[in-house]
Amino acid sequence: MGFILTGSHLVSRTSSYASHRFGCTEPSRDTPVVFIVDPNIALRESLERLVRSEGWHSESFTSGEEFLAYPLGAVPSCLLLDVSLPGVSGLELQKRTAIERPYIPTIFLSAEGDVPTAVEAMKAGAVEFLTKPFRDNELLSAVREALARSGFVLAKEAQKQALQRSYASLSPRERQVMALVSSGLLNKQIGGELGISEITVKAHRGQVMQKMHADSFADLIKMSAKLGLSRMKDLPRLHGDHSATTLTGVLLNAAPNAT
Repeated sequence: MGFILTGSHLVSRTSSYASHRFGCTEPSRDTPVVFIVDPNIALRESLERLVRSEGWHSESFTSGEEFLAYPLGAVPSCLLLDVSLPGVSGLELQKRTAIERPYIPTIFLSAEGDVPTAVEAMKAGAVEFLTKPFRDNELLSAVREALARSGFVLAKEAQKQALQRSYASLSPRERQVMALVSSGLLNKQIGGELGISEITVKAHRGQVMQKMHADSFADLIKMSAKLGLSRMKDLPRLHGDHSATTLTGVLLNAAPNAT
């Protein structure tokens, strides 16, 4: 499942995180958030104090259902999760979070050293599986790693959406030119394919570079690849009488989304 971001996000805890809304409430505008799900109120309060001593924001819940109902903001976040929860189990909550909130990695807390459960949790992408009682530095180290992972995912998503917005700003003709440039054609060939002059192709190409914020031709090719415009195996061979509509249609239809 995707999610909507605007702007960019940094990974370092000491940096100012650029945060924008999903269309829901943010607990804090620029501070990483550590979510705590544990039925033990004393442990929750202890974890909250530890988390806040590091300058992070904390939100705590007694069950997985409460956490899933909580509106989130797009800031680096992680989940401290008791493996044994009432209702939705810890492992099930991990799976649902990975699908619905993919930028929030999980750190498991367990009263028992349950090896099979720990293995399952780690295979599903948990950052750490800690057995209670654990040392503060162990937990804080895991949280730092989890927040760094979260920041990376958010930054990657922001870059993808920025690329999609730039591509959406291109005119239909500019998209055709970008697609044909990405397929390896020279300006003269593109002009022949589209029935326009080479000078006009160069003008469109310049507009594409500017709107896509590409510093070089190599940058534009990388962007095209992320958008799915560089799929040579999907293209028909060019002939002198080949229809531009057919060729560019294949190229453009191959690029619905950035990945």
